[in-house]
Amino acid sequence: MSSILLIEDEENVANIIKKGLKEEGYNVIHEIDGISGMDTLGKKPLNLIILDILLPGMNGLEVCRKIRDLGYIELPILMLTALGSVENVVLGLDSGADDYLTKPFKLIELKARIRTLLRRTVALDESKYKNGDHYSFANIHLNDYSKTVSRNQVEINFTSTEYRLLLTFMKNPGKVLSRNYLLDEVWGIDFDIGTNVVDVYVNYVRKKLESKGQERIIQTIVGMGYALKQDK
Repeated sequence: MSSILLIEDEENVANIIKKGLKEEGYNVIHEIDGISGMDTLGKKPLNLIILDILLPGMNGLEVCRKIRDLGYIELPILMLTALGSVENVVLGLDSGADDYLTKPFKLIELKARIRTLLRRTVALDESKYKNGDHYSFANIHLNDYSKTVSRNQVEINFTSTEYRLLLTFMKNPGKVLSRNYLLDEVWGIDFDIGTNVVDVYVNYVRKKLESKGQERIIQTIVGMGYALKQDK
């Protein structure tokens, strides 16, 4: 049984979520603020966190960043927000969240997002017991067993989302990948969410790959998407 930490201060919203998830067989631990949530994090094994942005005291963005800073890199975080603008969504993802859901939302969609995130975690755990694949393109090397990336033999650190995005490109060199395809592969979202989150994360990956003055290898294909290829 998967354990989910729900950090939500709105009682009505929390009660609906708890009831719905318990009916699905999840063990739900509820905290009403970020400090209590952080305290629970260190005491109980968790499979996923549902985190509201607008919390008393420490807001959800701060909580998310602290969770990642403490080393919980692979623990999925689903962020809830009443602030549905592109800027606020990107802020949440940039703070380390794996997915987001804008209030008000339907419980059926929340459950679907949770299933997707938990499947992704299981796949990551299973990969620890298999021989990892190695991918190379130009002077970039990615080891999917150790989850490391280097360029010109210099290791580059990526967040989990940035890593999944780069891995998708490395698996498909030269192929034009649409934004919808990348949303599905990297975020597990099989519909247009109406934000530029793909473009934002492509830029994050580019900046890290090009930080030493290296050439651009993730090319923009106007009107179609992106492709991993050298600029001739």
